[in-house]
Amino acid sequence: MPHRSTRNRTRGRARSRTRPGLLALVTAALLLGTGCEAPLQPESRRETAATPSPTASESASDSPGRASPSAPPSIEVPEGLEQDARDRVRRQAERRARSGPVLGGDISWPQCPRGLGIPERRTLGLPLPPPEAEYVVIGLTNGPSFTANPCLADQVGWARQRGLPTSAYVVLSGPYADTLARFGGRGPFDAGTEAGRLANLGHAQARYALGVMRRAGLETPFVWLDVEPVPAFEWSDDPAANAQVVRGAARAWTDAGFGIGVYSTASLWAGVVGDLELGLPEWRAAGETSRAEALRRCGPASRIQGGPAVMGQWLQDSRDHDVTCPGAAADLGRYFHDPGVR
Repeated sequence: MPHRSTRNRTRGRARSRTRPGLLALVTAALLLGTGCEAPLQPESRRETAATPSPTASESASDSPGRASPSAPPSIEVPEGLEQDARDRVRRQAERRARSGPVLGGDISWPQCPRGLGIPERRTLGLPLPPPEAEYVVIGLTNGPSFTANPCLADQVGWARQRGLPTSAYVVLSGPYADTLARFGGRGPFDAGTEAGRLANLGHAQARYALGVMRRAGLETPFVWLDVEPVPAFEWSDDPAANAQVVRGAARAWTDAGFGIGVYSTASLWAGVVGDLELGLPEWRAAGETSRAEALRRCGPASRIQGGPAVMGQWLQDSRDHDVTCPGAAADLGRYFHDPGVR
């Protein structure tokens, strides 16, 4: 990511009977949490489970001599379900009520134990987000495309143990003769044109990263496309060609049912893809500055490609810190998977 100085329950068998109001509480917990979809995204391909209809009860007979129907049996639920439902309702209410900035962090290969990864991107053992972080964005690559974060599964486990909402980011990198020859001829775009082959390359980058993410068990409704110079894996000198790679990657993620946004700065974006405007949500980098500067990047002067500002990022104390932009806190469910809300 840019401007970084350190890198370019136990299940019990007991059951309890429900108390009055539990069914309503559980229902509320299940109904809350349906997130908004990005206005430019296709409908999600995730299927929603149908709720079974209750069997209709036979009406009571007025005929003399017939017994009145017995009361329906109490529904038994696993012990602890009531508290779980209450916790989910509370967390949803708290999240919807948030109006001020919410702090988080992002991690990737630099936070892996030292000495892992490809030669050009050896891991650094940097610190993980501080306790006040309320969400985490996890990088999928070891720097350039077609490389995997060498400790992604461990980082996913770290976030899960702490109950942190998770999102993902993926670094895109430029077209090279070998990767273009390997991947340009396959994909949803016309391989008979240069633009189509470039877009197929971006599509393949995204499909590779999607496989990495799934194998690590990282859950997220949203993926950030990190577009910036990648030292030792530079983009081409043709912004139009680079833009086709980005378009292809965007297509792959949306076809897979994910919302997408852009991570960059206005100058870095323009240097790679020129005047490409996708109108996607933006995560704006402020470099080695401060939280105040990261919040200033939420303003219109720091627009990257015509989309709304969601988060600002700054580097401090060898950590990548993030803060939500005004108005974004109440909509975090669109960008993060919250393990406490189902």
